[in-house]
Amino acid sequence: MSPGIPTPDIRIGDDGIPRCAWTGDDGEYRRYHDEEWGVPLHGDRPLFEKMSLEGFQAGLSWITILRKRPRFREVFAGFDPASVAAFGADDIERLMGDAGIIRNRSKIEATISNARLLVEMPGGELDGLLWSFAPASGRARPRSFAEVPAVTPESTAMSKSLRGRGFRFVGPTTMYALMQSAGMVDDHVEGCWRAA
Repeated sequence: MSPGIPTPDIRIGDDGIPRCAWTGDDGEYRRYHDEEWGVPLHGDRPLFEKMSLEGFQAGLSWITILRKRPRFREVFAGFDPASVAAFGADDIERLMGDAGIIRNRSKIEATISNARLLVEMPGGELDGLLWSFAPASGRARPRSFAEVPAVTPESTAMSKSLRGRGFRFVGPTTMYALMQSAGMVDDHVEGCWRAA
């Protein structure tokens, strides 16, 4: 596929840049695609945020979460694990009343529970654990989104490991989305400028 040639999987933006077609015409989606998606992310706090937001995204579109992310960060104390771990019943009710986030009690409670598990782990352990499931390099770049899996053996193993530690909303599909967004895998399709 030649760069700059639109296909069903590549969209040429009004700036002339070929991107993965899922970005559409939304400026925030394009910024996320260009600057974040597939870029290696490290650190317990950033990965806890990513894991939490991927859990909230389950059953919804990512753009919904992306648009609400500033408010999520505000009401979840910047996803500082120790702060979130200290949340109690009043905080859950506060969050359930906040229209700026996804008001799903199970997902809110899981985020708090996951933070409590994380603060019991040595610093850096979440980062090391999640990245231990990154597939070996040399994986073929997808030529189309039809070649991009929803679940892989690695995401299934990551999910199993996290669930074994008590983490919630960490299913194999959600964990593959985390792997994509945190740069553990690179699923920019051929022809996308980021694939270069």
